[in-house]
Amino acid sequence: MPTPLDHGDPQGVQIGISVIRLPAADASRRMGSLLVNPGGPGGSGVDVVRAIAKILPLELRASFDIVGFDPRGTNRSTPLRCFDTLDQAIATLPPFAYPDLPEEEDVQRVSDDALAGACAGHGGAILDHMSTADTARDMDLLRAALGDQGLTYLGFSYGSVLGQTYANLFPSRVRALVIDGVLDPVAWTTGHGEEAVSTPVGTRIGSADGSERTLDEFFRLCDAAGPDCSLSGNASGRYAELAERLRGHPAAIIDPVTGEAFSVTYNDLIAVTVGALYAPVIWPDLALLLTDLEQQVSPVALGQRLAVIRTELGLDAALQEPYPNVVEAFPGVTCSDSVNPRDFAVWQSAADSAEVRYGRFGRLWNWAGSVCRSWPSSAGQDRFMGPWTASTSAPVLVVGNHFDPATPHQGAVAASQLLPGSRLLSYAGWGHTAYFSAGNYCVDSHVTRYLVAGELPAAGTVCEPEGSPFGPTSAETLEDTRARTAVSAVAVPDSVRRALHAR
Repeated sequence: MPTPLDHGDPQGVQIGISVIRLPAADASRRMGSLLVNPGGPGGSGVDVVRAIAKILPLELRASFDIVGFDPRGTNRSTPLRCFDTLDQAIATLPPFAYPDLPEEEDVQRVSDDALAGACAGHGGAILDHMSTADTARDMDLLRAALGDQGLTYLGFSYGSVLGQTYANLFPSRVRALVIDGVLDPVAWTTGHGEEAVSTPVGTRIGSADGSERTLDEFFRLCDAAGPDCSLSGNASGRYAELAERLRGHPAAIIDPVTGEAFSVTYNDLIAVTVGALYAPVIWPDLALLLTDLEQQVSPVALGQRLAVIRTELGLDAALQEPYPNVVEAFPGVTCSDSVNPRDFAVWQSAADSAEVRYGRFGRLWNWAGSVCRSWPSSAGQDRFMGPWTASTSAPVLVVGNHFDPATPHQGAVAASQLLPGSRLLSYAGWGHTAYFSAGNYCVDSHVTRYLVAGELPAAGTVCEPEGSPFGPTSAETLEDTRARTAVSAVAVPDSVRRALHAR
């Protein structure tokens, strides 16, 4: 679909937006189109719709065309590419998941400056037009092209920012809008008070707190599961001892696919843990990996165990094009949207403070968007910075997990308090996002009913989890697991991909 590069010049240069549509299963019941965004930012809506559209609830499949699109600057839409090849892009990345020591912070600074410099020199015009507000304007053109009077939308993770941006730019065009795994839009853009100059976006959104709370639940449920969790019996203490050992003595590992030999460091342990926490369905395999690391099994056995988690998270799929912009897409959007400190020393100080305040995950999340410090984009002229309080033509449904490792529940609470007339649906369970991915009947039925019929759950509704991620009843086929984690695969931070050697 063609759309203006600059929405301020609609007759000027046009770019392409990649779109996929699965037609409604029952033409007599068709109500319009359901647009889906899986998050990231930079995740492919085209790929996610291919993965999940046919197994969404039958009521949705019957009533809507399921539509996915790749946001501008990403994937198969007109992309931001700052190098000639993917190998060149990957070569700029640091050799660790995230910086933990001062000397690693210096390497991170050099890496960030190299990526930002390459994008300044070779990124082209799209570099300055990748804000979420630009994508929201594209989405409104897509809505009109599909023939819908109002937008029906399902946005996960960063897709919640896109949904909130659309709701505030086009409040009269909302038919039904669900945001799940919700980011506080103020924290995402400017932060509160003086945070824009003192606190990076990765720390502002509270992900480190969400990760720590979710890991505590992993420990609690593991101990309660007894023999069904291989790490049970003081799981928290055993994890802490393992982490301390890996600080000084990384574990040797051999990748079963590539034969590559590498080490699992403390940084890698933290990053892999974050990735696995996204999807409770693979928590038993995380426990097995931790036990194998604890017992110092062979490098080949460790490689096989790590590969299972990589596969279950959907991170080992073959790349479908020679140069997917997996390196540039995330900062292209994030740095266009958010105001961040420009002084490197502030990032270092914020990392120290985040570790003190949030614990072991503080540094990983603090450095997640560090390239924004030197990012060259001038997309600020197009971005939307609030206010986030427009009255929409239909109420927005806000979904949040109590134990989400990436978008903590307080983000959903904040968004619901900002949007007049919106309704908060809480899931007292675990993992990143709830609808479809959690397999929870209460959540799935409420969200589906709202999308189809516009019926909101009662105020204060909290859906309880069904059982535990551990135990024989949690067993699923690999196909089932991949379907549930399709959204998580595009939302995990780059540090997780590096730690899992998933590129």
